[in-house]
Amino acid sequence: MNGSEFCYPEGKGLKACKTKPIGDWNKADALEQLEKNKKRLFELQDMLYAQGKYALLVILQGMDTSGKDSAIKHVMTGLNPQGIRVTGFKSPTVTELKHDYMWRTDRELPSKGEIGIFNRSYYEDVLIVRVHELVPGHDMNDREFWKMRFRQIRHKEEYLLENHIIPMKFFLNISKEEQTSRLLKRIDDPSKNWKFDISDMKERAYWPDYVTAYEDCFEHTSTKQAPWYIVPADKKWYARLVISELMIKQLEELKLSYPKISDEQKKNLQNCRATLLQEQEERNLG
Repeated sequence: MNGSEFCYPEGKGLKACKTKPIGDWNKADALEQLEKNKKRLFELQDMLYAQGKYALLVILQGMDTSGKDSAIKHVMTGLNPQGIRVTGFKSPTVTELKHDYMWRTDRELPSKGEIGIFNRSYYEDVLIVRVHELVPGHDMNDREFWKMRFRQIRHKEEYLLENHIIPMKFFLNISKEEQTSRLLKRIDDPSKNWKFDISDMKERAYWPDYVTAYEDCFEHTSTKQAPWYIVPADKKWYARLVISELMIKQLEELKLSYPKISDEQKKNLQNCRATLLQEQEERNLG
């Protein structure tokens, strides 16, 4: 996987994007590769944390039941919790709507050395806010208003990149038929009942509106520096594999390394080592 096969196809819309696995992957092989990928992610995260020069911001968007929560659980398992920050965002609250729309996400951006994961993000303010007309005093049909927000988001992501915070944007692309199946499982399986929210049924009725909002968003905010990856997600095992592969690719491109120490520091290390060995020898003799 080189990543380009998942980039949003400009001008073609989501209908041109796959929801089912690409290539010859099967579940067993994908799960085996995912385990290898998690080990590699651990190595890269350790260097990211130690070097403290970059931060990675993983943004997960998708329709309800697209697998955002489970992707976080299965891809990030095994990483050092000290270097991970996961934040979920829902429809803006009354308080949040009183601030600029980046306010709530700016406070949760990862520090240098961290991997930050946004389960939904500032993109909600051009998606659910648009579909449900949640911006008081603005005409939601005003194209110029949304173009302004898209421009602001592009500039924001340029700012993040220039400050070594690398955004990776994943849209988990499921079919409406697969969403039907997942909602039925949440209803029929008692262990999954807690996941079912009646609002999911209400939101489902807005599917065409969300598709339109997402496509407009992708057309205006998928850039060479910060592309939108449209991840086929009808099979969760495949979506998790893709996310892990692309995260590894991005982290490897940063040429991460452990901090180097000066000759003076190396000399100090050897002096300390000699002192500790002497203490150890004296204890053994005593």
